[in-house]
Amino acid sequence: MKRADVIELFSRLRELDPHPTTELVYSSPFELLVAVVLSAQATDVGVNKATKKLYPVANTPQAILALGEEGLKRYISTIGLFNAKAKNVIALCRLLIEQHDGEVPRTREALEALPGVGRKTANVVLNTAFGEPTIAVDTHIFRVANRTGLAPGKDVRAVEDKLEKAIPAEFKQDAHHWLILHGRYVCKARKPDCPHCVISDLCRYRDKTVG
Repeated sequence: MKRADVIELFSRLRELDPHPTTELVYSSPFELLVAVVLSAQATDVGVNKATKKLYPVANTPQAILALGEEGLKRYISTIGLFNAKAKNVIALCRLLIEQHDGEVPRTREALEALPGVGRKTANVVLNTAFGEPTIAVDTHIFRVANRTGLAPGKDVRAVEDKLEKAIPAEFKQDAHHWLILHGRYVCKARKPDCPHCVISDLCRYRDKTVG
């Protein structure tokens, strides 16, 4: 996609939603971190339902560690893969206390060293909690980047690297959220809503829907 088209694409998305953010509900970097870990292969709505009950009871590494693995499972049992996620969150809390004084670290390396935290989760936390212009490529962004021709790639890392180069600095902070929301509500997997898409004329997707 030409640079002028990229600028136009993000200008339109910004006009629609000037201040985009995650749909996960959180009030601290730690709450966000746990929510993102829980959101793997799960919906934000489902995670929010669980954390709405969990966080009033335990929303610090110390408090969740005190719940224990079995205690935590009772709050997150409605989320997919909750057994593995409970194990990771407990281990993550222990590491935060032992190595980071209970605080969420602000570097990618330290975040990725935490149990259950991969590159995508680290990017979300760096972007949303700490204001870093990182781009976490999930299934929605991967789809939008490939369909539109914005940053086609065979895997998430290839797409991330291309997005880093393609997106102008003025849009980088919010690009992650714009692309996720666009993929979630407009450029949907099974049937994209092309007739109501504000960037359809810029998009190179061959199988556009007509109604």
